[in-house]
Amino acid sequence: MDIVCKQCKSKFKIPDEKVPKGQIFTLSCPKCKNKISIDTRQDVSPSSKEKPQPSTAAEPVTKKTIIDEVDSGTYDASEKPFDFLEEGAQTALLCEPDSAVRSKVRSTLENMGYNVTEPESDRDALKQMRFHVFDLVVLNEVFSSENPDENNVMKYLERLPMATRRKIFVVLATNRFRTTDNMAAFNKSVNIVVNTKNIDEIGKIIKKGLSDNAAFYRVFKDSLVKTGKV
Repeated sequence: MDIVCKQCKSKFKIPDEKVPKGQIFTLSCPKCKNKISIDTRQDVSPSSKEKPQPSTAAEPVTKKTIIDEVDSGTYDASEKPFDFLEEGAQTALLCEPDSAVRSKVRSTLENMGYNVTEPESDRDALKQMRFHVFDLVVLNEVFSSENPDENNVMKYLERLPMATRRKIFVVLATNRFRTTDNMAAFNKSVNIVVNTKNIDEIGKIIKKGLSDNAAFYRVFKDSLVKTGKV
């Protein structure tokens, strides 16, 4: 079932097997926590109401992913990444398992003017992204994941509404692709790829990527402003 929050316009899906049939139920928007009321009574046919057929097959158990668990969690102020930010402050989420590399990248980002937070795990990163839209995300594809193609932070970013995703510049650190490989960046749905061998140059690479990204979206963003969509 596709759900749209009337308050923040976020879209998300609920597996059909998890939707209560023939009743009214409420859930919280994972973005703005607005209460959403869902009525499924009209989806139940009269015959099914009168003659419910017992099922002989066991219902499949759907295993919750970390993303599902975080999205369905309740609000906890301690999970906010920053207590206070000045107006216009830029923020960065740094997801890097290697402490030496993490320290080096953090120093670079802070010198660029970013307020940086370092989640300890993918679960921690997802909780922080629930309550804050970061300007920059630097993600090592093996952060909290042995399989880079099953990275939960990457999957979460891929699920974001496009309007939200455009606000985030995502840098993927990897040893599988060359730095600034545009095709790899496109396939992984990130803004720029940085090979870990070039981590010492990440500041210059990010600045160049941000400049190119701003030029690419300038006309698009101007058109949105003129049409009153932002």
